[in-house]
Amino acid sequence: MNEETIKNIEDEKFRRLTGVKRSPFEKMLDILREVEGLKKAKGGGKNTLILEDGLLMALEYIREYPYLFPYKSKRWGQ
Repeated sequence: MNEETIKNIEDEKFRRLTGVKRSPFEKMLDILREVEGLKKAKGGGKNTLILEDGLLMALEYIREYPYLFPYKSKRWGQ
């Protein structure tokens, strides 16, 4: 799913897909853009994914595989 498709999704479906609301998603993107600028200043290579797609992919992965993150189960008492 790319950035253009994500922009057309309703807010509730976006949250169901990624696990976060749009405003925190935008804040995460702002932070990633700042870090990306610092990385490029040091001479890093070109990315194969745009930041939005990379963040979406990471959030979807975390959403689909919660058992990989044991802190969630401790928080919910499981």
